[in-house]
Amino acid sequence: MNDPDGFSRRQLLTLAAGMSAVFTFDSVLAGNTPPPVTGATHMQTRPIPSSAEPLPMVGLGTYRGFDVAPADPAYKLLPAVLSGLFAKGGTVIDSSPMYGRAEQTTGELLSIHEPRSPAFLATKVWTRGREEGIAQMEQSFKLLQTDRIDLMQIHNLLDWKTHLPTLREWKAQGRIRYIGITHYTASAYDEVEAVLKAEPLDFLQINYALDDRGVEKRILPLCRERGVAVLCNRPFGGGGLLGRLQGKPLPGWAAQVQVNSWAQLALKFLLAHPAVTCVIPGTGNPKYMLDNAGAGFGPMLTDAQRQQLIALVG
Repeated sequence: MNDPDGFSRRQLLTLAAGMSAVFTFDSVLAGNTPPPVTGATHMQTRPIPSSAEPLPMVGLGTYRGFDVAPADPAYKLLPAVLSGLFAKGGTVIDSSPMYGRAEQTTGELLSIHEPRSPAFLATKVWTRGREEGIAQMEQSFKLLQTDRIDLMQIHNLLDWKTHLPTLREWKAQGRIRYIGITHYTASAYDEVEAVLKAEPLDFLQINYALDDRGVEKRILPLCRERGVAVLCNRPFGGGGLLGRLQGKPLPGWAAQVQVNSWAQLALKFLLAHPAVTCVIPGTGNPKYMLDNAGAGFGPMLTDAQRQQLIALVG
């Protein structure tokens, strides 16, 4: 069976195996592999409140990075991104129909991953109308090449009252394991809060970063109260956070929490909040995936350390 972009499954297998080997070899030569984390070999987990199922703290967002076709040179790096996530003990992969080709790319690469991937698959419904929502979600199953999706989310609360009964029905049938809602802007917080109070949900995916802390006031405390797991999207803010920190020395206590980059420190800042279950930074770069995953190891930040970082970014 041929891929829509002209690649057969055998070609994808060859591409994935070859490029994973090339990445590993080139990274070692270039010295680009992040220093190994001492002690534990698999990242820490947090329980999903509604089930107590342990979920690894650091996952992968597929926005932009996975919106590529097999003929694109960037595609060749993606098998190593997934391998890096899984090697560190991560499982969460988050996508959406609004991310272009990301669902299809994810499905292709997971279908050829050996050994069988441990992925916790999360995606979204992002359309209006009951039948339109059903059709879009069925397409997500097809593109992701799975008969069960771990987490289905209503993207940006679009027509949520229409979609939520379908999600509940599919959860009861076992087609999806968890249900949730998402948003990424502070202007939606009032609506997010209202839905959290009105409806029993398993997950909220929301924007939270060292320089974007609006959810700390009411949303995160409400999630703890309601037993809702929290996925943090945009964990590096709008993109300028790491740029502002680049070149600054890491705090003297960074080694004590097993941190060797600002990206890890920015992610650990979020993970230190008791309401946060998992962070999902997006990347199509294997080196960045390994670096991000490092935030799931070692001690979490103290309140005093978090306050130092807040003061640093202003």
